[in-house]
Amino acid sequence: MYLGGIEAGGTKFVCAVGDESGNVLAKERIATKDPDYTMDRVIHFFKNFQIDSLGIASFGPIDLDPESAAYGSITSTPKPGWANYPFVGTMKDALHLPVGFTTDVNGAALGELYHGAAKGLDGCLYLTVGTGIGAGLVNRNQLFQGLSHPEMGHILVRRSPKDHFEGICPYHKDCLEGVASGPALKARWGKSASELPADHEAWQMEADYLAQALMQYILIVSPKRIIIGGGVMKQKQLFPMIRRNVQELLAGYIDFPEVRGGIDSYIVPPELGDNSGITGALILAKRVYKAQHESRV
Repeated sequence: MYLGGIEAGGTKFVCAVGDESGNVLAKERIATKDPDYTMDRVIHFFKNFQIDSLGIASFGPIDLDPESAAYGSITSTPKPGWANYPFVGTMKDALHLPVGFTTDVNGAALGELYHGAAKGLDGCLYLTVGTGIGAGLVNRNQLFQGLSHPEMGHILVRRSPKDHFEGICPYHKDCLEGVASGPALKARWGKSASELPADHEAWQMEADYLAQALMQYILIVSPKRIIIGGGVMKQKQLFPMIRRNVQELLAGYIDFPEVRGGIDSYIVPPELGDNSGITGALILAKRVYKAQHESRV
């Protein structure tokens, strides 16, 4: 069995073909431009292989309700040309095979659960802090979904008294993404995350905002492990600050060993690095293939 996977991001698409054990056999990166340019190259890549199913882990927002007329579409994205784009329908029409569809962060959560930092558990929360902020949650080996997929990057956080930055989110201004994403850091400090020195005051503020978010996630969904990836989190000095702040904010209320004494193993970077999402897309392809095969038995 050969599986196809797409990690669709705001700047690039990663397309891969792998086997059912998770081994990647071929991979290609394609720039995210307009749909005509990008999708023509994506389809051409997969037509060179005989794959049995396809998993897509996409930037969003996306419609994940199978009963919705817009299921399988990217919905209200500000990315030019991609709003209301029928992603799943386009790939099914081109390749004529089963397609699984979820968010990019859900894909990363699956990848880390089965092959990365949460291997051996039955759930985890994956948070990405980069161009945007988003999170995917797996519980009892199932992706969490309600009316839609979670939008954990748009929760509100208490502002630092020293922070008078308006925030950059076009919808909420100073939600978590508006004050703690990569573009927010650059807009506030005039430099990108990679250009700010490790001892810059930006990092304590960043750690405070991210720790507030993690506190809320821990209290509400109680994840088995929290994995934080994305470009901003390549600043490794953030992890100890975030862990310390989370413990201070929880103030002993969540009295579990993972939080009390094992927090270094509870809040962790991704083991798969930048491959979390595409690994999860291949897992999704395997799941949809098995689901369709079992429905025919």
